[in-house]
Amino acid sequence: MSTLTQAPDAFAIELQSVCKTFLIDANGKPEYAVNSVNLQIRQGEFFTFLGPSGCGKTTTLRMIGGFELPSSGTILLNGQDVSNLPAHRRNINTVFQSYALFPHLTVLENVAFGLAVKRVPKAERQERAMKALEQVRMAHTADRRPSALSGGQQQRIALARALVNEPAVLLLDEPFGALDMKLRREMQLEVKEMQRRLGITFIFVTHDQEEALTMSDRIAVMSGGHVQQVDDPVGIYEKPANRFTAGFIGEMNMLKATCLGYTGDRTEIQAGGGVRVQCQLKELTAGAELTLAMRPEALSIVEQPDMNQVLFRGTVGDAVYIGSDRRYAVHLPDGEKLLVRVPNHAFGAQKILRQGDAVQVACPISALHFLPH
Repeated sequence: MSTLTQAPDAFAIELQSVCKTFLIDANGKPEYAVNSVNLQIRQGEFFTFLGPSGCGKTTTLRMIGGFELPSSGTILLNGQDVSNLPAHRRNINTVFQSYALFPHLTVLENVAFGLAVKRVPKAERQERAMKALEQVRMAHTADRRPSALSGGQQQRIALARALVNEPAVLLLDEPFGALDMKLRREMQLEVKEMQRRLGITFIFVTHDQEEALTMSDRIAVMSGGHVQQVDDPVGIYEKPANRFTAGFIGEMNMLKATCLGYTGDRTEIQAGGGVRVQCQLKELTAGAELTLAMRPEALSIVEQPDMNQVLFRGTVGDAVYIGSDRRYAVHLPDGEKLLVRVPNHAFGAQKILRQGDAVQVACPISALHFLPH
């Protein structure tokens, strides 16, 4: 059996034009689960594939792990081509949503099981299994059975079982899906801290936006088998590349807009409510359609805007109390709607807005996003 060696300065994982087709339609055309994905995942990075069900994120993860082979394209592990190698020939381990612990074995025996299959001597595998349990802070459970552990503890044991093989890359396929919300959030922080401590490349799959933003160094947002955007959490949230990313990550107001043309070196845009905005989008032509996007928390309800804000006029529709904030739906004259989140400390009780109130909504020019239509 050949041993994969790491190429100097290689990425942990590199995907080059990777495709996966499962079906051929009635016209003889392939239907893609993953379509021409190109990615470079760095050594020691916490990288997340994020997207809705059926977007191709789990299929991509399975191809990296060797559980699926690509229909075309190349997968590199530490600079070495592993595209056609089966899972057991790759120095990669996977933690699945179902922990798959053996109920008749102790925790220590569960963690050491993979080493036993590889015929590692008993003394060495017990030592390595205990070290893995210490890494996840579960050494005190070594002699217990899985049934005696909580869901969060079982998740840690599944992590230890993957770490004991000292993988170059650890894959995590929605591993917190079976946990309640409080425990899920605790595990997110614990796993991120563990990854920083160990320095291993973690590749994570989730459909939970908050989870991805909390844990990741970088995120690949996927839809329809394509990668829509790759960036760090701040870039994904604050600088969405297109309508899909803007709409999928958190709440986003998206108004129809049209390019009116150029005034000097500025592009003039007309958006919802007849508002005109100037920006620097040189690639647009007069008449081109686009989307003006704004986060609800970037908006404020004002008496008078300042010169660095864009002003929208409308009337309050729904007004919903959500604890720290009040969420207003402001209807614009042309029928479009803006969601505005106002912290409760911003208004006194006498200024709480009611349905039908006329208001002015301001957005800082720096918080506007102009997206291809």
